[in-house]
Amino acid sequence: MEMKRSQIKYTNPVLPGFYPDPSITRAGEDYYLVCSTFEYFPGVPLFHSRDLIHWKQIGHVLDRISQLDIRNCGSSDGIYAPTIRYHDGMFYMITTDVRGRGNFYVTAADPAGPWSDPVSVPFGGIDPSLMFDEDGKVYVTAQQGAGYDSHIIQYEIDIATGAALTEPVVIWTGDGGPWLEGPHLYKINGMYYIMAASGGTAKEHREIIGRSHSPYGPFEELAEPILTHRGIEHPIQYLGHADLIEGPDGGWWAVFLGVRLGEDGYGVLGRETYLAPVSWNENGWPMIDNNDGTVGLEMCVSERSDVQGKGTERSDSSVKEAVQETGHTSGRHEFDQSMLPYDLVFLRNPAEHSWSLEERPGWLALRGQPAGLSDAGQTAFIGRRQQQINSEWSTLLELEAQEDGAEAGLCVRMNERAHYEVGMIRRDGLPLVFARLTVQGQSQLAAEVPVSGSAGSVYLKISADHQEYCLLYSMDGEAWTRLAVGPAYELSPQAAEGNAFTGVVVGIYAAGNGREQTEFAYFDWFEWRA
Repeated sequence: MEMKRSQIKYTNPVLPGFYPDPSITRAGEDYYLVCSTFEYFPGVPLFHSRDLIHWKQIGHVLDRISQLDIRNCGSSDGIYAPTIRYHDGMFYMITTDVRGRGNFYVTAADPAGPWSDPVSVPFGGIDPSLMFDEDGKVYVTAQQGAGYDSHIIQYEIDIATGAALTEPVVIWTGDGGPWLEGPHLYKINGMYYIMAASGGTAKEHREIIGRSHSPYGPFEELAEPILTHRGIEHPIQYLGHADLIEGPDGGWWAVFLGVRLGEDGYGVLGRETYLAPVSWNENGWPMIDNNDGTVGLEMCVSERSDVQGKGTERSDSSVKEAVQETGHTSGRHEFDQSMLPYDLVFLRNPAEHSWSLEERPGWLALRGQPAGLSDAGQTAFIGRRQQQINSEWSTLLELEAQEDGAEAGLCVRMNERAHYEVGMIRRDGLPLVFARLTVQGQSQLAAEVPVSGSAGSVYLKISADHQEYCLLYSMDGEAWTRLAVGPAYELSPQAAEGNAFTGVVVGIYAAGNGREQTEFAYFDWFEWRA
């Protein structure tokens, strides 16, 4: 008699918003996942799960300047494509600081930290990965070269020191597409599998795979991608940059990035983390979704993806709902704790004494810095990722700083060349409420309104839909006045010039417009609604 398996329903992406390049590892019954962070600090958010669907952030891997110094980091530079692995009671995270120290790894006995200072490794361009083999050898597999010259190199290291034990050799050149990157080496059922992304990060993005009896190849390549949506109309595009893991049900799963594009072909959320079951075909190849459209926003899959060589069973019996919290609810930070919540990040390393939760208990204090939102420097900005298209964010600001040019407010940011803000600024000792739009590097003051008397407090709000961001203010928190509207497209990676690997981050900020302010701007709370 055929045994029916229960099914589980869940929603993709499992980490909505700008959480790209996911990597995953398992320690017993626990799963840990990390993502790229580029110019934001702390670097590399760390999530925990027991079922691969419900994820809770438990910290960041790189949370001090001795690990990550990105004080002058440009947008979409900084931390690229981390890989996390667990071996013999120790956690390892290897990554690239692309304009800084290059490739390095850190270690921790407890994934919640603290993590060690960096250990550098000598070779590779970007996207290094670690593989611990059964014979005790440790391999670094990394991308090298650019464009169509991209290829995968590999060498052995002493995991205690990071020193190379062998010279790097080219082990794979992929399927002929550009930007072969994000490689991972696995040993599954006695075979070595090499897997990587190809085709660049946009519409040609795909995940490809090869296998060999040796970790150095030669690798037999599967003729088709194991994951892509490049040839079909689908709400999720740009799929790739995957990592494989054996799930709690004994089957295999993949985490990978994808982009939710709107009807107009752009999306402001950036590259997000998706989850899908892996089915092993009769020839021993893992398959995820090769233009089948099976990776969807709403998933209903067997709790157990059958083991290698048997395919993936489907059944309509015993469907269970998996209600996810991450990114699908509204929230409010009251700033009444001794530390910032994990979902909030700084733009680069914050300057010393530029922020405080103690200056005025129950409020977040920000001190404006010489660098502003259009500069690649230490800016007083703290924000969280936009996770849904239809959203709004609000705060109550008190601008104590009296110097001319002191400003603070609410900002929706793609990078230095694309951001919108609504806030308060001091001119001739008087407070003004304003809205500013920065598009393709050009800033325009869209509105400026005097406020009555010497009032230094104002409610601020930004609301978003598929087409625009609306910038509003209120003096009482009830009657709102719209100051300006900015097109959503201009904050999308598709509109950005050059590399744009992030998504929109919305936050609160203070700016000194050329000098450090002596006084603070205070924010009573930060609220978002999806």
